[in-house]
Amino acid sequence: MGCTASRATKLDSQTEANSTDNNNTNNTNNNNTATTSTSISPTVALGAGCYWGTEKFIIQNFQKKFPNSIQLANVGFMSLNPNNPLKKPSYKQVCAGNSGHVEVLTVTLRNVTPQLLEELIRFFFTFHDPTTLNRQGNDWGSQYASVIFCSDENQVEIATRVKKELQTLIQEKEIKCFSQKEVTTMIVPYTKFVKAHSEHQRYLAKHPFGYCNHRIRFKNWPKVQ
Repeated sequence: MGCTASRATKLDSQTEANSTDNNNTNNTNNNNTATTSTSISPTVALGAGCYWGTEKFIIQNFQKKFPNSIQLANVGFMSLNPNNPLKKPSYKQVCAGNSGHVEVLTVTLRNVTPQLLEELIRFFFTFHDPTTLNRQGNDWGSQYASVIFCSDENQVEIATRVKKELQTLIQEKEIKCFSQKEVTTMIVPYTKFVKAHSEHQRYLAKHPFGYCNHRIRFKNWPKVQ
């Protein structure tokens, strides 16, 4: 089973996902290869279960902490396999769980620094459960995997360090809000982003009572002893 029944039924008429248009594709590619003064890419894609909740918490809650920090954000799909033959999956195909794609929010940070990227990765771990493999609440399947798609090696280093720190905090019982004891989040290269249907963009902003199983699990990141 992929999507929850209520979610899949509601969106049957809106299952087609579109690849990013030429302008947005060019912008994304430029962001992935651009060299900033800090030599870190501003663009990262985050999979944390249903992309509606991921989008809501990052665009609304993260920017409450870091105002105007996001230059661009879109929900869509990204494959763990850069050679995936399915180039433009529909929402229905992804929701079935056999397309090889993950629901993601791709984010381009404004005036990126390593510190800001690290804050984003830390925040990412606060609103979903990274210990439930391929599952978030009622949503289960590989399309709901916890994944960080990194655009360069500096992002990989930061994401790996934060993940390791979170694992230590769980083992030391400084963080007790997750279901299991092992962080299953994958850290992989950024691949082709397929932008979801326009109705799915800012979905919970347009439908405040729409489906969402995310929540803030802890507010303050404990210090590693």
